[in-house]
Amino acid sequence: MSEKKQEFHGSDLEKVEAYYGIKKEDIIPFAGNVNPLGISPLLKKSMASHIESISEYPDRDYKELRSTLALYCNVPMEHIIVGNGATEMISLTMQLLRPKHALLLSPTYSEYTREIDLVGGHVEEYFLREDLDFKLDLNDLISKLTDDIDLLAICNPNNPTSSALNTEEITKILTHCKLHDIFVMIDETYVEFAPDIDTISAVSLTTKFDNFMILRGTSKFFCAPGLRLGYGICGNLAFLERMNSIKNPWTINTLAALAGEAMFMDTDYIQTTKDYIQSERTRCIDILSKRDNLKIYPAYANFILVKLLDGTTSFEMFERCIKSGLMIRDCTSFHGLDGEFIRFCIQKKEDNDRLLNLLTL
Repeated sequence: MSEKKQEFHGSDLEKVEAYYGIKKEDIIPFAGNVNPLGISPLLKKSMASHIESISEYPDRDYKELRSTLALYCNVPMEHIIVGNGATEMISLTMQLLRPKHALLLSPTYSEYTREIDLVGGHVEEYFLREDLDFKLDLNDLISKLTDDIDLLAICNPNNPTSSALNTEEITKILTHCKLHDIFVMIDETYVEFAPDIDTISAVSLTTKFDNFMILRGTSKFFCAPGLRLGYGICGNLAFLERMNSIKNPWTINTLAALAGEAMFMDTDYIQTTKDYIQSERTRCIDILSKRDNLKIYPAYANFILVKLLDGTTSFEMFERCIKSGLMIRDCTSFHGLDGEFIRFCIQKKEDNDRLLNLLTL
């Protein structure tokens, strides 16, 4: 079946539009993992009143933005570096470390492998097990973290499984990696969507360990992929100094920096998003879990991984949904997801209901 070869990622709306003849404006992007509530109201006000600022260069040190982030994350400003999306942070980390043998928790986001390949490193994948609902077997992972590994990359919560490590597990990993001179990169792109951020975020550990870095962005939780605003948190000041020395200046434009100063302080928007995602995630899981033809996995992010058990392929389910203007993610392209898996993110309630009806036919 040749159509099975077609792969569409979360941002491939133009590709889907061309292939299926559906206007992208008419597609509900359940594959994009972006906050359905839209951008922060404070951000909108800030943009409207600061448009003239594009005639000025940004502050090279981005002190105001980093100060705001320090308050938002409850860490010293000196521990924060900002960049052009989490993607630039990943790229700079790899350029600096130049890992020879990296271990990735998989299945996961493909950008880590791409950036490690670009610096000539070898990637080994440690696959989370479906029979454990993609929850990490901590002791088994630690047994694989030997002296020949120089980098461990973790997405937490993980994309596409929506599983997460807790802070206690991360502490054990960092302690072991410190003994074996392994640097750990933790991508917390989805951490703000978690039911309780403090139980899974590694931010509190940056004052205790100097062998890891946290990466975050604003594309998903703050619904701002077009801003290209990301940041890193690291307790190793020498490492951050080296990163700043190879980083191009002004990779964040003036408006993006001002946007960050506004959105990270929009506490009403932040809490409303957390409450909404928690409520809808629970509701969707409850409904789908009652179906014998579907297997649902515990979800910490704003998306849910589903396994199809009745013989329907993930591509067939993708097509069933896209013909109704609902774009889910066919997970065939993720290494380590053997079987028929789909992933969808939480959207507005009425759109979620449309998708739930299709999935439970």
